Amino acid sequence: MAKSRKQVPVKITLEFEDNMLLPALFGEHHAHLSRLEQKLDVQFAARGNQVAIEGDKEGCATAQMILNNLYERLGKGLDVEMADVDGAIRMAGFLDFPRHAQGSEITGDVEQDHSIRTRKTTITARSKNQARYIDALRHREMTFGLGPAGTGKTFLAVAMAVSHLLEGKVERIILSRPAVEAGEKLGFLPGDLKEKVDPYLRPLYDALAQMISMEQTEKRMERGDIEVAPLAFMRGRTLSNAFVILDEAQNTTPMQMKMLLTRFGENCHMVVCGDPSQTDLPEGSTSGLTDAIAVLRHMRDIDFIEFDATDVVRHPLVGKIVRAYDKRDES
Repeated sequence: MAKSRKQVPVKITLEFEDNMLLPALFGEHHAHLSRLEQKLDVQFAARGNQVAIEGDKEGCATAQMILNNLYERLGKGLDVEMADVDGAIRMAGFLDFPRHAQGSEITGDVEQDHSIRTRKTTITARSKNQARYIDALRHREMTFGLGPAGTGKTFLAVAMAVSHLLEGKVERIILSRPAVEAGEKLGFLPGDLKEKVDPYLRPLYDALAQMISMEQTEKRMERGDIEVAPLAFMRGRTLSNAFVILDEAQNTTPMQMKMLLTRFGENCHMVVCGDPSQTDLPEGSTSGLTDAIAVLRHMRDIDFIEFDATDVVRHPLVGKIVRAYDKRDES
């Protein structure tokens, strides 16, 4: 039986021009380097503006690419936090994957191709499926983002909607979500329509605040640039020159889903976000999201981007929890 060859360690030395960026690149107490060492099985030795990387050839090459990309990110005035390091590790090797919406090989700067710029921040893909999702949001008129909580489905959709609005590609953003329950019995709640719906749309408000501030969000809502409405209020409308986001779509009925999808008008971009495994509908009811996936999956004009536990960008524990539930459900 032939013995496998043991990989010969290699050593790569990187030199960075701007010493002022290195503390943020390395992280407090070199925490970022430690995470890369742990995940890539390499060793770093930092001295002055030089960093030596030692390990197997593939690990060193990956570490070199990640450090260079994060350094360029800092050079553009963007922050680098541990979540960005983890995202860069998840994205490593993505250049070998086909570009989802374009059908061609990805070339060039990953961040340039898979980032969303808004007034306050630049959001960069932190997983391969997030990169595919951003690509679909940018090039498709209708996109379904499917998967567990914490994968960035809604956050990235809101970021792209804000980007489209600021660039003048659409005239307004419309945010919708099934409220209270599939039947949306809002009349039983106290207050006006906004007060009744606000608690269910808080995640969307929070995302908007990160893109353009809460003050700007409120001003644009007063002008009608941003509209927040329960799903039932979409009936009878034609949605044109708008970026429409339906969140928590798993809690729609098939009739509600069909109603929304057929509101599609000229220069409309629509994103449907949801987790088919977490419906709050009464037992035995069919989810409008599950029904739409079955009916529309074959349509080439619609992209379905599926996220899983590896795409969770919240605390690492969230990914472990999702995997544990998936394992239970499979068994």
